[in-house]
Amino acid sequence: MRFTNLKKYAAVAAFLLLFAFSGAAQTSNKPKPLPTTLPAANTQSAIKSSPAYAEVLLRKTELEATLDDLIGEFTEEYPKVKETRFALGLIRKEFDKILAVGDAAKLSLALGKLIVRKVELETDVWALLQKYSDAHDEVKRAKRKVATYEKAIKEILP
Repeated sequence: MRFTNLKKYAAVAAFLLLFAFSGAAQTSNKPKPLPTTLPAANTQSAIKSSPAYAEVLLRKTELEATLDDLIGEFTEEYPKVKETRFALGLIRKEFDKILAVGDAAKLSLALGKLIVRKVELETDVWALLQKYSDAHDEVKRAKRKVATYEKAIKEILP
């Protein structure tokens, strides 16, 4: 009785092997080429899961929360409200630039920090320009800092 069970298992195993080899023989030996570009949905997904995107999103969320707090206590004419709105506008522009990037691999955490710091410096320039003219030394110094950060960002994202 054991011998007949063994024959059945051998027959089933032979059938499975035959089936497996016939499937393998039908597929070609050539490997499929990898796609050179990702579909748009995958690119957007890769960008949105990048560290740079997350860093800029964190700053945008912080600014929105700050603005909500300020609006509850102050009017639109309050200087800190204006400054926060200006910074939020700059962050939104940077989001558009990040989403336009074709290569998500370039969107590192360091790039995100550079972008956030550049926005902070641009906001500082804006605040200085509310007090001083373009010819003031502090304004010139602040603009040079912004230019330095822009140059570093352009090295990564030409």
